[in-house]
Amino acid sequence: MKLVNVSEMKEIEKEANRKGHSYDRMMDLAGEGTAEIILSFYGYCESPSIIGLVGSGNNGGDTLVALGHLAKKGWKTLAYLVKDRPKDDQRLNEYQQKGGLVERLEKDIHFSVLDQWLEECHVLVDGVYGTGVRQPVPDDITDLFNRIVNSKRIPYVVAIDCPSGINCDTGEVYLPCIPADVTVCMGAVKEGLLKFPAYNFVGDIEIVDIGIPNTVKSWQMINRWVADTKMVHNLLPERRKDTNKGSFGTCLIVAGSINYTGAVLLAARAAYKVGTGLIRTAVPGPLHGILAGQLPESTWILLPHEMGVISDDAADILLRNLDRVSCILLGPGLGLEDTTSVFLQRVLQQKTGKSYRGSIGFVGSVQSKGEEAQSFPPCVIDADGLKLISRIPDWHRLLETTAVLTPHPGEMAVMTGLSVKEIQSNREAIAVRYAKEWNHVVVLKGALTVIADPSGKTCLIPVATSALAKAGTGDVLAGVIAGLRAQGVDPYSSAVVGAYIHAQAGLMAAEKIGHEASVLASDVIDLIPHVLSSLW
Repeated sequence: MKLVNVSEMKEIEKEANRKGHSYDRMMDLAGEGTAEIILSFYGYCESPSIIGLVGSGNNGGDTLVALGHLAKKGWKTLAYLVKDRPKDDQRLNEYQQKGGLVERLEKDIHFSVLDQWLEECHVLVDGVYGTGVRQPVPDDITDLFNRIVNSKRIPYVVAIDCPSGINCDTGEVYLPCIPADVTVCMGAVKEGLLKFPAYNFVGDIEIVDIGIPNTVKSWQMINRWVADTKMVHNLLPERRKDTNKGSFGTCLIVAGSINYTGAVLLAARAAYKVGTGLIRTAVPGPLHGILAGQLPESTWILLPHEMGVISDDAADILLRNLDRVSCILLGPGLGLEDTTSVFLQRVLQQKTGKSYRGSIGFVGSVQSKGEEAQSFPPCVIDADGLKLISRIPDWHRLLETTAVLTPHPGEMAVMTGLSVKEIQSNREAIAVRYAKEWNHVVVLKGALTVIADPSGKTCLIPVATSALAKAGTGDVLAGVIAGLRAQGVDPYSSAVVGAYIHAQAGLMAAEKIGHEASVLASDVIDLIPHVLSSLW
C-alpha cells in the first residue's frame, strides 16, 4: 500500500483524469470496492441493513455508489444526507432508482430516524468529510456526530478514505470522531491516518484499487509504503525442498552480559523461528553454562570477559570466527561498559581476521593453514550496540555493507543528539534523514514503526499495541531481522518483513493470552510460526 499526503493524492487523481481515467470512473471503483469489502464480512446476514452518512463531496459520492451496489444485492439502505447534494446529482438519482431510501439531516430534527437506524442496522458508513474538513465545523454536524458517538448502540463502522474530522496530513482530530472498525482507503493511505491521535479512530485499513494507470508519473514517484500481507509475502525467502541448513544461512549473534543474559536467548530463538539454518552465539564465558541448556540448537563462541562483560581483547577471537557467517547481530544485552566499547570499536576497525575452519565451538579452535581472510558479514545492530557505536568516530563508514540499525526513540536520541520529543514529533522524516546520512537502513521502533533506507524509500508498519511494550521484545525483533538477513534477504526487505512479522506476532500473542498487558517477549517468539503460516 502506498502512503501519500493529501496534495500528492490530488495530483495523482488529477493526472489520471487528464490521461483518460476519469473522476467518475474512480468514484465507481471506490464505491463498488467499498461495497465488496462490506459484503466480505456481512454478506451472510439475513435482511442486512446499512445507513450511510453522506457529505457533499467525493466521499459522499463514494458512499452513494456503495449503498446503491448493496441495494442491488438486496440490502435495506438509507442515505442520510448530512450536507446538501446538487439537485441534478447523478449519484443520488442512480441510488434512488435502485430502491435506496433517503433522509436529510435538516429534516430529522430530533434524530428520530437516525436513532431508529442506529438501533437496527448492521453497518454505518461514514462518508461525510474526506480531506477537506475545515474549522469551525457547523453546529448541526457536530451535534450529529455527538449523537452517534454517545449512542447506546453503534453499528459496525466503515469510514470512506478517513474517519470524518481527521486531518489526513497531520493526524489531528477536529470532530467528536466516530471510531471506525475499518477505514477503506482509495488507491493509497493518507499519511495522517498513521499518526496519533488519528490512528486511535482508524481501525483496520483496507485498500480499494481505483484504477490509477501505471503511466501516471506522480503515482510512480511515490516511494513511501505501508506494509501489508501481500507485500510481506512477496519478500519472504524461498524455502525449497531440496535444501539443507546451509541453504538458510548462519547468523552470528554477539550479545549478552552478566546482567542481561536473557537478551541472547530471545534474539537467538527468534532468529531460529524465522527460518535461519544455523545460529552461532558469541557470549562472555560465564553465560555459557546458564544458556546452553536452554538453547541446544546453537553453537557457541566463548569470549574473554571482565566481570561478566565482553573484554576488549575479545575482538581477535570474534574476527577469527566469521567463516560462513552470513549475518552478524551486534548488541542485545551487551551493556555499556568501556571494555565492551573498545571491543566493538576494534571489531569495526579491523573488520576481518584469519579464518578458522570448523570454529563453531569454543575458543581455542585450531586454525587451518592457508585459509583466506573472510570479509565482514552484513550487520544488524541493536540496543546497547547502537549506543556503543555512537562513541566511535565515523562509525557508519566502517561498515562495508549496508547495515540494519534498530533504535527505539531513546537510542535514536543518543545516536543523533536530538531529543526524544523531536524524534517522536516527526518520526518518518527523522528516519529518512539519518538513513541517508549514515547510508544504512534505519528501523525506528515504536508504535507505527518506520523503516527507511538510504535511497529515501520508507515503509510504515501499521500496528500500535502495548503488547510489545515489554522488556525483551526489541531483542526478538533484532533476532527476526538478523535471521532474515542471514537467509539472504536484502537489508531493507529484512527490516520490513521482520518488523511486520514481529508486530503481527505481538497482536496474536495478545489475542491468545487474553490481554496485551500479560504478553511476554517469549510469547511473541512462540507466535512467529503462526504469522509465517498466514504469510506463506
